[in-house]
Amino acid sequence: MNELTLHPNVYATGHSKGLVNLLERVWVREHTPGDGTIFVVSGFGNYNGGVRFFETFRNHNLRGGNIIAVFSGSTNSRLTSKQVVREMLECGAEVHIVNRKRLLHAKCYGVYSKRGDFLVVTSGNFTGPGMSQNVEMSVLLDQASTKAMNFSWHALLQSMLAQQWKMYQPTLADLDAPAWQLLYDEQSADIVLDDTDEVTLLLRLSHSDTARVNADRGTKAAKGTQYFWLSKDCYDFFPPLTIRNRRGQKATYSCLVSMTYIDLDSVVEECRVTFEAENNLDFRLGTGSLRHSGLAREGDLAAISRVGEASYELRLFRQRSPQYQSLFPYAVNFIGHQGKQYGYMSNTEFNAVAGVHAGIKTKLK
Repeated sequence: MNELTLHPNVYATGHSKGLVNLLERVWVREHTPGDGTIFVVSGFGNYNGGVRFFETFRNHNLRGGNIIAVFSGSTNSRLTSKQVVREMLECGAEVHIVNRKRLLHAKCYGVYSKRGDFLVVTSGNFTGPGMSQNVEMSVLLDQASTKAMNFSWHALLQSMLAQQWKMYQPTLADLDAPAWQLLYDEQSADIVLDDTDEVTLLLRLSHSDTARVNADRGTKAAKGTQYFWLSKDCYDFFPPLTIRNRRGQKATYSCLVSMTYIDLDSVVEECRVTFEAENNLDFRLGTGSLRHSGLAREGDLAAISRVGEASYELRLFRQRSPQYQSLFPYAVNFIGHQGKQYGYMSNTEFNAVAGVHAGIKTKLK
């Protein structure tokens, strides 16, 4: 069945809510690992754009399948990152880089298998924003539709490669080759957070978020790791999740950020964010500093503001506070069926509504 989506959570003709859900259908739910070739074509690419699917790609390749990706590159524009290309190569992909932004604006994804060609045509790049909070439209065409229109992934790729474009094919064997000079470093010290990324995530806390916050020391309730469980669409809210776990059977990807706990008047320089790539696909924010603090209960609101490339502030608001009443309407999205909600707003709007701003410490009301 064909589907059209406008994400995040704006409009959908089928069960899929957005681009990530369409790709899950194409690459995971309705695809047999090892069968055929997975295709990625995108003008822009970064690590968090692919983090949901790296394990899918790896498994597909290990079972004998192929992966082909085409990205744009430039020596003076941040189009595609070294991190995403390296990970794609480590997953077994064949990667092509088209030199210059103007040549490749197309974004399409899919797979060729024994059953035919799946094609997703979209405005969403292979980036965190493209997969999550940017407003992007995507259309999925199933095998019957691509057959009827005489579409072929292999013919499309061959036509692209036959063009007189300046194309490069990076390898892991030579990281100093010209191809790598067309890619930018997502973790470079000179990267400055764009104004559009200065946003606040509002999260209505659940029992699992706050049980250890209120547990007494040494009790059974205090055992385990203290996390806030976030939404499944935080791909563009955190730096590249390039730390892959080395223990356990299920893959996770993490990054370390600096977290200022406004209500504790403290800073944790290495706060861990984790994406569970092979479990429930949730993002977890380590909030161990709140354990035993009693600062938040089920139903309270956490406001996590991104104030730098890897710098964040966390504020807590009680349900009965005026700030809670003003902020809660922005938590328009639901997580599960236990009353947990979340939403995003710009830091500028958050400052105005909550009466705070970056660097000004406020106490929990």
